[in-house]
Amino acid sequence: MPYEVRAAVAVKKGAPAEVQTILVPDPGPGEVLVAVQACGVCHTDLHYREGAIGDEFPYLLGHEAAGLVEAVGPGVRDLAPGDYVVLAWRAPCGQCRSCRRGRPWYCFDSRNATQPMTLLDGTPLSAALGIGAFAEKTLVAAGQAVKVDPAARPEAAGLIGCGVMAGYGAAVHTGAVGSGDTVAVIGCGGVGNAAIAGASRAGARRVIAIDLDDGKLDAAERFGATDTVNSRGTDPVEAVRGLTGGHGADVVIDAVGRPETYTQAFYMRDLAGTLVQVGVPDPEMKIELPLIDLFSRGGALKSSWYGDCLPSRDFPVLIDLYLSGKLHLDRFVTETIGLDDLEAAFAKMRRGEVLRSVVTL
Repeated sequence: MPYEVRAAVAVKKGAPAEVQTILVPDPGPGEVLVAVQACGVCHTDLHYREGAIGDEFPYLLGHEAAGLVEAVGPGVRDLAPGDYVVLAWRAPCGQCRSCRRGRPWYCFDSRNATQPMTLLDGTPLSAALGIGAFAEKTLVAAGQAVKVDPAARPEAAGLIGCGVMAGYGAAVHTGAVGSGDTVAVIGCGGVGNAAIAGASRAGARRVIAIDLDDGKLDAAERFGATDTVNSRGTDPVEAVRGLTGGHGADVVIDAVGRPETYTQAFYMRDLAGTLVQVGVPDPEMKIELPLIDLFSRGGALKSSWYGDCLPSRDFPVLIDLYLSGKLHLDRFVTETIGLDDLEAAFAKMRRGEVLRSVVTL
């Protein structure tokens, strides 16, 4: 018997999200029903709403969430009703060529729930990143629900499901920041500050935060930045070089995802340095660089998919760091809101007024 729940739906491209009653089916084989307790408002949800990711409207928004397992489908053995979980938008299949080669974080056949959630008239909903968690209940594949310590409050724990994991992993996994490295992070929103926290935690001796907003730069210092650069009136490439003995940073993380910031990140590296792009670009954007510079500067240019994380391994670790006071997740939560406040939260996010608004249900 399907459940009727309130949820935030993007009905058509560019239109404000609407709070509607939707239908969520009982879990089938390999599926889990989760009662959502909190879900962060991420830029990716706004991209879905504006049609920048696809045109499979209507979309059920929300994906950065924590909650309680309410029911499990046939064949689910590792989860039970009452388990406290953070939802992951990648769930390795274990069978694809990447998983078989021991690289499950690159899984090419990530699992989602098979059954669709629908509008009351039966119209199937496309769940954002295979989750759809701006809803009182959501249906996911069992591998997307990762058990964590229930002592972590859901408003903070849910952020690990996307932005915090993406940024932290971009530094620790993709960028492989090590003790003594110099690191520059372009863009000090939620993802960028998580990258700063990850780089600091990994032992970087200098972490340079770059943004256009002094308020965000102040916040970056609370996450571990040793230096800040306001690029509104300063050439950030020259500033980073000035802070690194004229050489550039060992690792540069672009948490914005624009051609301008990618180019800055490319030239901000030391010779043979690493560039990590974790900011999500618009599909229409293009990058152009002199091929001789690509050849002569060496190093590595990497894209970070979800911080190259393995949710079943990494989510519990980050929760443990949070509970031990070593990862300050609460500092990412600017405000808690209700479903009806989602559009106002999108506007605040666009204006750069928040790190994260979190919907509580």
